[in-house]
Amino acid sequence: MHDIRAIRDNPQAFDAGLARRFLPPAAAAILAWDGERRTAQTALQEIQAFRNALSRRIGESRRRGEDTAALEAEVTAKRAEMEALEKQVAALDKTIFDTLAAIPNMLDPDVPDGPDESANRTLRQVGEPRDLGFAPRQHFELGEALGMMDFEAAARMAGARFTILRGGLARLERALGQFMIDTHTTEHGYTEHTVPYLVNDATMFGTNQLPKFAEDSFKTTDGRWLIATSEIPLTNTVAGEIVAEASLPRRLTALTDCFRSEAGAAGRDTRGMLRQHQFRKVELVSITHPDHSEAEQERMTSCAERILERLELPYRRVILSSGDTGFGAARTFDLEVWLPGQQMWREISSCSNTRAFQARRMNARYRTAEGKVGGFVHTLNGSGVAVGRALIAVMENHQQADGSIRVPTALLPWMGGVEFIRAA
Repeated sequence: MHDIRAIRDNPQAFDAGLARRFLPPAAAAILAWDGERRTAQTALQEIQAFRNALSRRIGESRRRGEDTAALEAEVTAKRAEMEALEKQVAALDKTIFDTLAAIPNMLDPDVPDGPDESANRTLRQVGEPRDLGFAPRQHFELGEALGMMDFEAAARMAGARFTILRGGLARLERALGQFMIDTHTTEHGYTEHTVPYLVNDATMFGTNQLPKFAEDSFKTTDGRWLIATSEIPLTNTVAGEIVAEASLPRRLTALTDCFRSEAGAAGRDTRGMLRQHQFRKVELVSITHPDHSEAEQERMTSCAERILERLELPYRRVILSSGDTGFGAARTFDLEVWLPGQQMWREISSCSNTRAFQARRMNARYRTAEGKVGGFVHTLNGSGVAVGRALIAVMENHQQADGSIRVPTALLPWMGGVEFIRAA
């Protein structure tokens, strides 16, 4: 959400920020509505003051036994004017609010300009894609050959973009989630949470899923929403609150199922389990003081990177371009892992700094040690990492010539010492 005062102070900068996202100027229209609203609000206050004065005159006249019919008629007329102005102010408030709610966050200066992912910039790469010594297979080929990945049965039950895992692969997926959540809580300072999978409209609005991205989420018949990521409930733990500055940063994590409609993904990644309606993810969320969110984004991304390093996966860090950065983010680092079966780098984690954008939507502020309200907190979110995509990456990078999967050393404690997943 945007601060109308910042638009008043520098409309040119606001429009320049929109242009970086390939959006048309909006400041002039917003400020015109804002001007109308302020004029109407001033008129409303003036009429209210006039009515109050009339009411006092009526009281004085009644005490003197004078006829007050004319004055009362004037009060009634002023009441009708006030009601009309109140409706005007409310309508303009809604227009401004709805317009600002649909405008994405302003980008950080170091975000590269460009129309789409083609303009993303690689910041560094860790590890090299290995020569496996044989033609690598994709994860779904490996999983089906092992008899542990069943797309047909899942489709009969639920339709496309669902998967059944069984046996060793089901255990490997569980081990990945446990390894990630345990690492983040015991080594990286995050506090584990169990959160609702169903949330209301206000919660979805707070983390900018609504109103713009309603079609990307599943809605229940009673009006609640299935979470697309645990970022939604984790970030909203501070909604409407004024938190003590001394309690910042707050670092939260959760391992949850996530649900996405994948609207607009028709024809993309239809084979396998890269793009699913239901998947598991370890989410990292930080609530910080505004002065510290820059460093926190670096820290968060490094925490996700350590997961990939321990899984022995080649990856690279990418900063997203202006045309590829998500709606709520001021800056995003993607971590892309190498998939030998696809011979491609694929995103496995996104770590974003939303600055005060979400906090303003949630009305989440902080209080200084002196007891003053210091402003809005900054919120950050990142995958630490997507469990399903990590499973794919482990399968493809650690596949063997005989079709078995080597279990990375870091996962052995969660796999009961099983070193290879083989067909039964």
